[in-house]
Amino acid sequence: MNKQIMLTALISTLLIAAGCSSDAATSKDNPGSQGGGASAGVKKVVVGTGTQFPNICFIDANGKLTGYDVELIREIDKRLPDYEFELKTFEFKNLLLSLETKKIDLIAHQMEVNEERQKKFLYNDEAYNIFPLKVVVHKDNNTVKSIEDLKGKKLIVTATSNSAVLAEKWNSEHGNPIQIVYTGAGEDANEQIKSGRVDATISTQFAIDFLNKSVDAQLKTVGETLSNSKVYFLLRKDETELKQRVDEALREIKADGTLAKLSTQWLGSDYTVEQ
Repeated sequence: MNKQIMLTALISTLLIAAGCSSDAATSKDNPGSQGGGASAGVKKVVVGTGTQFPNICFIDANGKLTGYDVELIREIDKRLPDYEFELKTFEFKNLLLSLETKKIDLIAHQMEVNEERQKKFLYNDEAYNIFPLKVVVHKDNNTVKSIEDLKGKKLIVTATSNSAVLAEKWNSEHGNPIQIVYTGAGEDANEQIKSGRVDATISTQFAIDFLNKSVDAQLKTVGETLSNSKVYFLLRKDETELKQRVDEALREIKADGTLAKLSTQWLGSDYTVEQ
């Protein structure tokens, strides 16, 4: 009798253990579950991105966070089963501080290399986009044809963005002739140009094409490309292992043509190669 009781107890224990193993195995495929985060052996990575960058990271008509950087993170997540990537959105100006204070582990928001960021943070090795920045004005503006024509005029940029760094550098090297105005959201910049409160901004052709179609922004790019630099993910200095794994996945995504497909889908052309 005692043997039967012991056997029954043993079988019950094994069934419970099997049930726990099954739940853990499915938690990565269902990150929205209330199971308390990543399963045993799976490292959780919180990715900071935004909602105001057309085609890159934005909320679509169905209320879904999507775009080139967002879908690339989801593709990396598929290829690294020992990691679980969770996307969280922030205002762009708060991303660097959020990384520094460990609220997030990685930034996916078209981050170009600059000296200030290099001192504090770690870039991955594999670039995933080439970012062609140009001056942007209202479609009826025929007086501004290059950044030189912005002397004495107002240029609006998002604080701490690639565009802001570029504008500040150019301005300091030329006696600060441009009045730089800072904003927190791209939509506000479009409205200010449309209303004539400012004269220009700095952006990419693919972003302008999207805005003209989606919100009738009435913008155009002018002049030569100001910067054609590569963009990367940004991590903390101690995240060397995560950097290596992300680069490993990116090399696969590039090699099988997925990166070029994502770029063409979201940006209208293959911006993984210089335009």
